[in-house]
Amino acid sequence: MRLFTQLGWYFSQEWRRYLGAVALLILIAVLQLIPPRLVGVIVDSVTREHASAPQIVMWIGAMVLIAVMVYLLRYVWRILLFGASYQLAVRLRGDFYRQLSHQQSRFYLRHRTGDLMARATNDVDRVVFAAGEGVLTLVDSMVMGCAVLVMMSTQISAPLTLIALLPMPVMALVIHRYGNQLHERFKLAQGAFSSLNDRTQESLTSIRMIKAFGLEDRQSALFAHDAKVTGERNMRVARVDARFDPTIYIAIGMANLLAVGGGSWMVLNGSLTLGQLTSFMMYLGLMIWPMLALAWMFNIVERGSAAYSRIRSLLDEASVVTDGTRPVPAGRGTLVANIQQFHYPETSQPALRQVAFTLQPGKMLGLCGPTGSGKSTLLGLVQRQFDVEQGSICFHGVALPELQLDSWRERLAVVSQTPFLFSDTVANNIALGRPWASQAQIERAAQLASVHEDILRLPEGYNTEVGERGVMLSGGQKQRISIARALLLEAEILILDDALSAVDGRTEHQILQNLRQWGEGRTVIISAHRLSALTEASEILVLAHGGVAQRGRHEQLLGQPGWYRDMYRYQQLEAALDDGPNDGVKTDLEACDA
Repeated sequence: MRLFTQLGWYFSQEWRRYLGAVALLILIAVLQLIPPRLVGVIVDSVTREHASAPQIVMWIGAMVLIAVMVYLLRYVWRILLFGASYQLAVRLRGDFYRQLSHQQSRFYLRHRTGDLMARATNDVDRVVFAAGEGVLTLVDSMVMGCAVLVMMSTQISAPLTLIALLPMPVMALVIHRYGNQLHERFKLAQGAFSSLNDRTQESLTSIRMIKAFGLEDRQSALFAHDAKVTGERNMRVARVDARFDPTIYIAIGMANLLAVGGGSWMVLNGSLTLGQLTSFMMYLGLMIWPMLALAWMFNIVERGSAAYSRIRSLLDEASVVTDGTRPVPAGRGTLVANIQQFHYPETSQPALRQVAFTLQPGKMLGLCGPTGSGKSTLLGLVQRQFDVEQGSICFHGVALPELQLDSWRERLAVVSQTPFLFSDTVANNIALGRPWASQAQIERAAQLASVHEDILRLPEGYNTEVGERGVMLSGGQKQRISIARALLLEAEILILDDALSAVDGRTEHQILQNLRQWGEGRTVIISAHRLSALTEASEILVLAHGGVAQRGRHEQLLGQPGWYRDMYRYQQLEAALDDGPNDGVKTDLEACDA
């Protein structure tokens, strides 16, 4: 029953619909009380031979008219009640999606995709079902039950009513106990379903790797284990669920037995007529639905309450990165970082320490270093995926936490090292950030990213559906389409997080040449393992173990012993072996040896 308290905010917003549905349910309950009474009158009139044929036809016609009215009124209240519950689904899913879209990386470190999908679909369905069917059964059972009790006790016999209802308090206590068990077990079952959903999502998104490593049987065994656990927990729910109906039918059977025994004795003593006993038994039959509905209501409401608590726990989770209040000042600004130390959540080892740089408008900052040195972490802090704990990052002289998050991110165009394409056309994937862009603008961005010719070779050109996650494209094509998507935004700051790793050296050179033309007056931050991508950078930071090991321009770093010169020499030798000797390579190698 706690669900009705949890959803009180929604019931108060949609009070007109719910009040209209409740009023119609009360009217229906009153109308349903009339036919049993008329049947009792007809039985007494026939047995005493007081009724005429026209009177009996009139009474039967009245019952038919009541049946038609009840049918029409039920149609109207269903529209009101279930229309309100479906609006609750829209509201919850909208709130849930907004919460997910505003959460930062720390949130997704704790919650799995499959679990989030289960809460947004299966759990919401349970809550909506409870807000519709649960309210219906609660009101219908209470109104109908109370109305029948009043009729039985006031119009027929209060002592017989008391005798017939002796099993009900015991039934209510048992059902309440079942409801508490159902709440806890259903919550565990939903958690198991989330794990199964997560296993399914991971398997489907990594199916290529699974097949490449021949892991089909292993993944099938893991999935079967999760399915078995989910089935066992749902069976525990079913065992509790299965106890409701037998308990109610036993209580109903006892009530009927007591009513027939006590009513027969009253008829023999003359304190009750046969027609009244017939009406009483029909009224007692009407009590079957309220009692069944009560058990069903406990069932679906406890399921809905468990599901709503899972949804609410995520909706109430505040974002670690809070929105600022100041809009980003107009015009191009200087980005200044002074990061003394940064830790990822629940880790003791700092991911970054003593990292500082000043990036003027129109300049290019290069980031390089061994794997795990902190390049992506630094770019994540610039995007405000996390906030700096010790130190600051400022733009236009204002610390990033003080700036409005949306306003700041509008200044950024980001290409991550793992590009993501939607199951849509190539053109729509490029125009993701600017859906109103013209075809000419889309093609211009593709040309800058050196992917225009590749797109034209696709079956339908820019209208080609790329499949889920761009499955029909190569890694280099996906990277270049992602670069085109970022360039189309024409943002002030372009961030490339190892975004050229899957393209060949010649294509990389062409893209960088295009970026120099496009990026006049724009700021670029580029992280790369292939150091040839950083040769034109205004400043290069060589990161190692979260700190700055070297810094300077390309030529300066070539003249210093260290990781940068060694790695550049190695990459140039590798290129020489792949492409054959040429003057450019010799010159660069000579510069490394100098």
